Amino acid sequence: MNILNIEHIQKIYGDKIIFDDVSCGIQEGDKIGIIGINGTGKSTLLKMLADDETPDEGQIVRQNGLRIAYLPQNPEFPAEATVADFALDGNAETDWQVQSNLTKLGITEYDARLDRLSGGQRRRAALAKVLTGEFDVLLMDEPTNHLDEEMISWLEDYLKNYKGTVIMVTHDRYFLDKVSNRILEISHGKLYSYEANYSRFLELKAEREEMALASERKRQSILRMELEWAKRGCRARTTKQKARLERLEALKNGKAPVQDGTVAMDSVETRMGKKTIELHDVCKGYGGQPLIRNFEYIVLRNQRLGIIGPNGCGKSTLIKMIAGLETPDSGHIEIGETIKIGYLAQEETEMDGNQRVIDYIKDIGEYVQTKEGKITASQMLERFLFTPDMQYTPISKLSGGEKRRLYLLSVLMLGANVLILDEPSNNVDIPTLTILEDYINSFSGIVITVSHDRYFLDNIVDRIFEFDGQGHLQQYEGGYTDYLEAKQRRSLSVVTAAAGKKSSKDWKQNRPVKLKFTYKEQKEYETIDDDIAALEEKISKLDADMLVNATNSGKLNDLLKEKNQAEAELEEKMERWVYLNDLAEKIEAQKN
Repeated sequence: MNILNIEHIQKIYGDKIIFDDVSCGIQEGDKIGIIGINGTGKSTLLKMLADDETPDEGQIVRQNGLRIAYLPQNPEFPAEATVADFALDGNAETDWQVQSNLTKLGITEYDARLDRLSGGQRRRAALAKVLTGEFDVLLMDEPTNHLDEEMISWLEDYLKNYKGTVIMVTHDRYFLDKVSNRILEISHGKLYSYEANYSRFLELKAEREEMALASERKRQSILRMELEWAKRGCRARTTKQKARLERLEALKNGKAPVQDGTVAMDSVETRMGKKTIELHDVCKGYGGQPLIRNFEYIVLRNQRLGIIGPNGCGKSTLIKMIAGLETPDSGHIEIGETIKIGYLAQEETEMDGNQRVIDYIKDIGEYVQTKEGKITASQMLERFLFTPDMQYTPISKLSGGEKRRLYLLSVLMLGANVLILDEPSNNVDIPTLTILEDYINSFSGIVITVSHDRYFLDNIVDRIFEFDGQGHLQQYEGGYTDYLEAKQRRSLSVVTAAAGKKSSKDWKQNRPVKLKFTYKEQKEYETIDDDIAALEEKISKLDADMLVNATNSGKLNDLLKEKNQAEAELEEKMERWVYLNDLAEKIEAQKN
């Protein structure tokens, strides 16, 4: 049963048709990812579903009593409000859950003013509040922006376990794979539905486009035959001949399938000498808190480095120091004479909204040197999906994603041989990301990127540095998946080494001797049920105390930490219970 129906909607902005007679049904339990090139109407569709915007024609029918929660790409916040003012409503039954979400999303200072937080922190505060509400449909525009890997993993689990409907716009392809069961693609005013996650969607889209092209080839073939017939001088005297001429006109008026444009970029880098970038004993901290301790590294030619870690650990600070925008507290950074850096900030620089797109690029250069030779600024814009009519529109008319694409183009046009990218995937559509990945893979220079986009990291980097939260960076070879596997192997080796140090009496189930409890295991087996019951009772009491102290942020934080520790202990006890009971059964079986 559909809970939302999109019925024959049409939406036009200026001369641009966003939706052209689009219809679609949305069912309870759908986990929908909306994708498409920036500017095609992804955010507009979410706004219309949230009733923040209305279609020019058609309607969106909502089930009676349907509760919709909406997280826009750029939430609005009250002036001079604190985190507590914005996120908490004084209801003890819900405020503790909001604070729990805030903590999981890295927001712990509830008295902090929102206007003094970063854009990412404000957005996470909005996400924490939205997720706590009661809703049947959750609408989210780029929910993974400004989230680190741990937060993204938590959000994935939350959405997978949520029983209601989720509709989201996101560029995170791994996130789409894990959460979505349906993809809605917006392309040239039309809406295409695929019952699939992102990986399967790519296959189905290719099949759809191939069928459309096959139909077009058939139409063209028939059209040629009919034109030859018409040229032979037939006369429309009979009903049959008249019908055939009408068919010819219909074939001539038929539309060929429109394909999405692709971003075509050529490397415009300059020559690089032997000396690249060298970091020597670099240290940096803020407010007495060390972010980077004694970091030593020499960047190799043509190397691709990915930098990951929790929010606030120092990732952006590190690349800003490399770019020369900040200085180390101690140590030094040496930059080779031939090094030319192109730096993409996490948030695009201020743009003059009245300036035309073409003039913004011409300020960088009238011509761009590529491998193919010189091309004009206008041609470069066309390769970057800015059509001739778009080039002469004011920047203020562009969508957030189109502005980001324009800013990215401006960086790439500088002819740098070192690209330093801070969250390049933020607000960028998947087609642009795909081509950016292709560009980087053909780029004969150095790439250093901070990114939480796991798919992007897998595709472009060959070495990852992870901040450990104590100011040190751990090095891993390969992309993000390689990093995860290496980290798991490292953790396993630590466990194995620890197990090797155990007494020969411990964990005997794998030894070719008669099984029996050690003295310690026997005592543990006798008391573990009571231990588990005590922990469950403790957690229940902590939940009650959290409700009582919902408005006391300091006390609530302490209780939340205590609860998390108790839950971890309980999980460990449960695993131990399974092992001990399994061992007891095997010991009993030996007796028979």
